[in-house]
Order: sequence, then structure tokens, then C-alpha cells
Amino acid sequence: MPSNRLVDAASAANRFGLGAKSGAIAGMSDPRGVLAQELRSPPSTQALFTGLPSSADSLAAEYQFRADRKARKAELEAREAAVKSGDPEAVKKLGDGFFKQFGDQLQAENAARWNAALSAEIGFSERIVRFWSNHFAVSVDKRPATLLAAPMEREVIRPRAFGRFADLLLGIETHPAMLLYLDNAQSIGPNSRLGERMARNGGNPQRKRALGLNENLGREIMELHTLGVNGGYSQADVIELAKAITGWSVRVPRDDGPGPRGEQIDHLNPTTGFVFRENTHEPGARSVLGKRYAEGGMDQGRAVLADLAVHPSTARHVSTQLACHFVADKPPQPLVDRMVATWLHSGGDLRAVYLAMIGSEEAWGDQARKFRTPDDFLLAALRVLGVQQAPDARKLGGLLARMGRPDFTPHSPAGFTDTADAWIGPDPLWKRVQIAEELARQASRDLIPAQVAQEALGPRLHPATTQAVVRADSPQQAMSLLLGSPDFQWRI
Repeated sequence: MPSNRLVDAASAANRFGLGAKSGAIAGMSDPRGVLAQELRSPPSTQALFTGLPSSADSLAAEYQFRADRKARKAELEAREAAVKSGDPEAVKKLGDGFFKQFGDQLQAENAARWNAALSAEIGFSERIVRFWSNHFAVSVDKRPATLLAAPMEREVIRPRAFGRFADLLLGIETHPAMLLYLDNAQSIGPNSRLGERMARNGGNPQRKRALGLNENLGREIMELHTLGVNGGYSQADVIELAKAITGWSVRVPRDDGPGPRGEQIDHLNPTTGFVFRENTHEPGARSVLGKRYAEGGMDQGRAVLADLAVHPSTARHVSTQLACHFVADKPPQPLVDRMVATWLHSGGDLRAVYLAMIGSEEAWGDQARKFRTPDDFLLAALRVLGVQQAPDARKLGGLLARMGRPDFTPHSPAGFTDTADAWIGPDPLWKRVQIAEELARQASRDLIPAQVAQEALGPRLHPATTQAVVRADSPQQAMSLLLGSPDFQWRI
């Protein structure tokens, strides 16, 4: 019968962490204490992201790309000619000018993120960062957000994931990635100075889409980011929140031009490129969830978010999602209740909530288990194979795409599904087996499969899996059997 320490160590490395590395399970003398210490002093990853452009720089670069109309026109004409020629190779070679220019930048972002996960000793804090990136999902298949999703993670989530939820929430909702992805940068208050001027002038007939109030971000803040779909808000609350955050926008080139601009613009974040545009903000007091918020420009929306961050519905919705990600698809109610109570008592102190979670016996019980999502599976496999640095970010991204979970591309503000039913099925499992075979072919020949199996899963390794690994015809086959085994698919 394995000791409780080894069982807890396996859970700490695989369910709370990103996958056991060599010696991690056997060498962990106090698994719960190790996780708590990582929460108190999260490892710094800053050096891994040095040299990557800020969101403000990326915004400027993309605006310049769009401004090069002559080059873009020529490119589009060439694309049209290639399509008309019917030659698929011509289309393929032509490619997309955007990705030709920014492809290396996107891969550098992905590589840094992979390296942060692969180099982490346990990866608990790194998993927390990834949880929040999915909670505040931005999908890069919407072009305005393509260059900004990964920077949002490193500029907002990494520095705020262990502080107050209110600070994290405000940072997210004022980041250009979210403002562009959910169209708030174009939201205009009907009674704002610009809104009234547009009404007098009959709008802008050259615009393909009508300008006006956009509710997308306000709705997702309530439905996904804070209260939850059953959080007690109404459509009227969504509209009022949408009005409160009008004017929350992003920097454009004309903001830096000379002379009067006819509007008040506050550059509140030179790193991200966020600006507040007074002339598009809807004036007047707002009423959200029965509370009145006085007119106050940028501060009005900030005040609403601060209250949403500590609302009981937010505490329950987000605590449930955290417990679902780390503990079980249907987390024990006493565990969730304890996290909610900690949230409300601490005013949304996230570190305190995480500590309440790992300090609860329910988080370590026999029912605590999670099926590995594709990125979990790939990361765990690379880590147990001793990979410390991403060999090729493009290839890793391709493997994730084959398994249906490409980085930063959930195709929805709701993010990727976090429960087993989304990832268990004949086709997804067969693809994992294929990828397990590919990884086994590339694994170091110095690895001993039976030893790797023990280090990967510790006391969670079943005898049947051990027997399959030992009886394999070759080390390569043994390694692929381990990585494709049922044991390896679960974070237990």
C-alpha cells in the first residue's frame, strides 16, 4: 500500500502541476506544503518573455501594416489572380501577408509560453496562469485579437493571478485583446458627444457596420467572467454595464498626431495601448444589479467591476470553475463552499482561495481526478520525457491543432471545455495514440521506459500498464504504450 505522501506527491505533480518530471514524485517530502509555498512565492518567468513586443507596440505595427495600402493592394490582387488560376500550390505559396510579417512574432510568443511550462519544477502557478487565460478567453481566429492574446496573458494575468480578483478583472477588461475581441473599442454611447454628432449627421454611410452601443463585452463580463449565466443579472444590467464601459478603447495612430483632436483621450496604459475616450462615453448615472453608480467617466465602469468582483454570484461561479479545473468535473460541494466563503471573507484574494482549495481534504480524495485536455497531455508527455525547452513551437502547435485544442483558439469567449466529455471519444483518443507514437520515436534512447513510467505516475501506475511497458518489443514501443495508456490520460 503506497504511503499517503507518495499518493499526494503524484497528485501535486500531475493534477495540480503540469506533469511529473524525473524524480519529482519520489523527492517530494511535503506535497501539500510544496504547493502552498509555490502560491506564496510563484517562480518568476519574466526572463523567458524578455524581448517580446508590448501590446502597444503590436498595435502600432499592425496599424502600419494596414496603412501600407499599396503593398496590400498588390498582394490582394496577386491572391485574387492565384485563386482564379485554380492552382492550389500558387495559393499556398502566396500565403497570407499578415502571417508572413507577424508569424515569427507569434511563434516566439508561443515558444516562450511553452518554455515557461516545460521548465517549471511543479507547474502549479503556471497551471493557474493557463486557467485564467482560458477563463478570460480570447480567440486569435478573430484577426484584431491575433497579436494580442498571448501578450494579455503575460501583461495582465501573470502579474495579477495571485492578487485580488478585482485587479485581475480590471486588467483584463481594459486590455486591447479583450476590447477588440469583444468589440468594445468601437462601442459608442448614444448620448455621448460623438454619438450625438453621428445622430445629427445621419451616421457614417461609408461604414459597413453601424456604429453605436455594443453589448458584447458587457454581456460576457457578467455571463462568463464574473456572475455566471445564473448569476441573477438581467438584460437591463447588461445594457447598463455596456454603457458604463463605453470609451474603453485602444490607441490608434491619430492619437499621436499634432493639433487638436476634438476629443479627450487619456493614455492610461502605455504598455498595453489602452485609452479612455471621453467623447464616446455614455454620460449619466447607471444602475447595475440595483446599485446606482454616479456619472464619473472611466471611474464609473471601474466601480461596477469592483463590485462584480466581490459579488456572491461571482465568488460561487469562479470558485466552481477553479474547483472543476483542479479537482473534478463535478467538484465536491463542501470544497466549493469553503472556497466561496474564503473569497467573500478576503474580498476576492485569489491566493487565499487557492490555499483554501489545496487545504481541503476533498481536493485530495479518491474522487479527485481530471481527464487531461490535449495541452495537458502534450505538456505532461514532454515533461516526463525530460524536454526542458520547446523544440519547435510550430510543430507543438500543430500537434495541439490535431487534437482539437490549438493555443488561444477556442472559437468562443467561453474558452475551451474543461470536462472529460469534450475530449473522450474514439477519434480524439486515437489521435493521442498516434501522437504518443511520434513522441516516443523522438524520445532520448537513454531513457528506461519502466523507470519513466514509475516517475510519471508513481503509485497511480496500474500493474497492467507496468506489464505492458515491460513486455513491449522495443523501448520505443514501451514509451508509446505508456504515453497512450489510460493511466497517462488522467490527472489523478
